Amino acid sequence: MTTLAVNAFESRTETILKGLRESGQLKILQTIEGPMDATVHLRGFGEVACFCSNNYLGLANDPRVVEAGIEGLRRYGAGTASVRFICGSFDCHERLERRIAEFYGVESSYTFTSCWNANEAIFPTLCEPGDIIISDELNHASIIDGIRLAAVIKKGLHKTVYRHGDLSSLRAKLEEARANPEVTGTAWVVTDGVFSMEGDLGDLPGIRALCDEFGAKLVVDDSHGTGVMGRTGRGTHEHWGMAASKVDYFTGTLGKALGGGAGGYICGSRAATDLLVQRGRPTLFSNALPCTIACSADKAIEVMMQEPERVERLRRNVAAVRQGIADVGFEVLKSPTAICPIIVHDTAKAIAMSRRLLELGVFVIGFGYPVVPEGHARLRVQVSAAHGPDHINALLAGLSQLKREFA
Repeated sequence: MTTLAVNAFESRTETILKGLRESGQLKILQTIEGPMDATVHLRGFGEVACFCSNNYLGLANDPRVVEAGIEGLRRYGAGTASVRFICGSFDCHERLERRIAEFYGVESSYTFTSCWNANEAIFPTLCEPGDIIISDELNHASIIDGIRLAAVIKKGLHKTVYRHGDLSSLRAKLEEARANPEVTGTAWVVTDGVFSMEGDLGDLPGIRALCDEFGAKLVVDDSHGTGVMGRTGRGTHEHWGMAASKVDYFTGTLGKALGGGAGGYICGSRAATDLLVQRGRPTLFSNALPCTIACSADKAIEVMMQEPERVERLRRNVAAVRQGIADVGFEVLKSPTAICPIIVHDTAKAIAMSRRLLELGVFVIGFGYPVVPEGHARLRVQVSAAHGPDHINALLAGLSQLKREFA
């Protein structure tokens, strides 16, 4: 590589960063000096009410979950030191995967170091040339990248996108696939259960009906729905009154409601997880989930199953926060989920509002491009069962101040 090429990269990178700084869009990584909970200790700001975490059930710092991870560290050591098929599969992985399958009520599950890895594994492994993957346009980036990767690996695998939440658009895509002579295999429809930026729900009953009509498989990433939606927190399918068997495959995360550590999974049929063991590149070429996280996540799911009141407490908090935001005078996208987006349109404004909230003792993140489309910047308020009335009052007081200063 020439010196000119290296200098071109350095110049280009500095230009991008300079533009972000000058436009007020540069993202700042905050440093937490302590555990994740209803409040966190932020360097430079002290103790602040945390409304930007995915710790939906307040399990990330639950003493039982923490102790299970410590015991896992003592028993299994610091690392797996290998991929699973060589020498990196431990009995704690087996226990966790049985627990996840039991939680969903499906045959089998298989874990990965993240849900991103799970979504990178499912389509390249299970799909073949002649298949088609039909994806909601607002699906998570990991789904989008997993589909793109699958299309590169499996030449002749088709992909297309339907308008967000639009069943007529999905029907049109399925009809096009049926009429396409190059689509000779399986149609796969994939949707988020809870959409992470909008906080709205995939219409799983409507999508399932179309999948049945066209003989398609349904894949649901319920990372933000698991532990949150439904009477017992089983997820978005439970919210809709659907049996888990109506979803062919779930992907999800252990890094949000289910303990908040890390890790992801795919669950569904045993045949599918057996195939993932044989051919899933993210498990064939990457270490297993650390044992300490496997142990803490297993305990978190156990606690959740034993304490359904956590889900009810979360539901009450969500209702209180959503009503409070409306009373302050901000418009929040309507939904029963724990994600409450306040649209402010401009990225620099969202970042400035987030910074001001921190000064007021409330931690809420402003999201802008490229995380959301240009013109759709927002404050994303996320609610936890760990929040008490004082935390919610602090949030609403901070938003009231923003309304006065930024209206």
